[in-house]
Amino acid sequence: MAVNGTLIPIGGNEDKGRENDEQFSLEFIEEGILSRVVRESGGVESKIVVIPTASRIPKEVSKNYFDAFGKLGCKNVHFLDIRERNEAESEEAIDLVSNAQCVMFSGGDQSKITSRIGKTKLHQVLTDRYKKENLVIAGTSAGAMCMSHEMISGGSSAESFIKGAVKMGQGMNFISNLIIDSHFIRRGRFGRLAEAVAKYPKMMGVGLAEDTGLVIKDGTTFEVIGSGMIIIFDPRKLKHNNESILSEGTPMSLVNLKTHVLANGDRFNLKKGKVKVLPLDAPFTNS
Repeated sequence: MAVNGTLIPIGGNEDKGRENDEQFSLEFIEEGILSRVVRESGGVESKIVVIPTASRIPKEVSKNYFDAFGKLGCKNVHFLDIRERNEAESEEAIDLVSNAQCVMFSGGDQSKITSRIGKTKLHQVLTDRYKKENLVIAGTSAGAMCMSHEMISGGSSAESFIKGAVKMGQGMNFISNLIIDSHFIRRGRFGRLAEAVAKYPKMMGVGLAEDTGLVIKDGTTFEVIGSGMIIIFDPRKLKHNNESILSEGTPMSLVNLKTHVLANGDRFNLKKGKVKVLPLDAPFTNS
């Protein structure tokens, strides 16, 4: 079945202050990426619903988005903070999302999104509209990672290429053939994404740097946007993968893990595994 909507996962932005304290590391999307989200949604008159469910400080996060969208001229911005599963079944929540042109998930803890919204009526409405209508679903950091079917829920960045470095869970399944990780370069998450694709070798792994995102059309092709880079791990032709036989804490070996490093304007076809890079003399644009 063809997908009519657009996914825009974003890698988040670098921390401001203490890395592990959300109070000092509010997610903020640079205006170039945010303007692309607005444009894909139909312009500044579009109805945008921000869902800060992943965050433990939703009021502060909501203000960040209100100010950021406001700078771009958006006046039809709403907030839907789901803290309990029953709230994702409410008529108010369903009506708000049913009439939105864009729904954006904030950063925080991706497992809060899946536990509070996953498999609820709100989740079903989002999925149906994304498949059938021109709905934009955007998300930064945790909001990006929750988009896949097999979702990275946590794990150590320090224990690179060690079995057990990644924890997996079920995501929102807006896209089934991609595993997404965020803050990829800054936090050194190469090992845990490599383990994720070793566990699920039919899926692509994408690591998003800060201030970098993807515009995914038809569920099959994406364009890189923003100022950073993305790393693609393509495990489909692995010649050696010992993940399934190892004990936790054991170093892994992967042979023939195909890797791409892509930047602004580059494109990738998920089904064909083909890259289309921007010409070297092409001008840079954030959006």
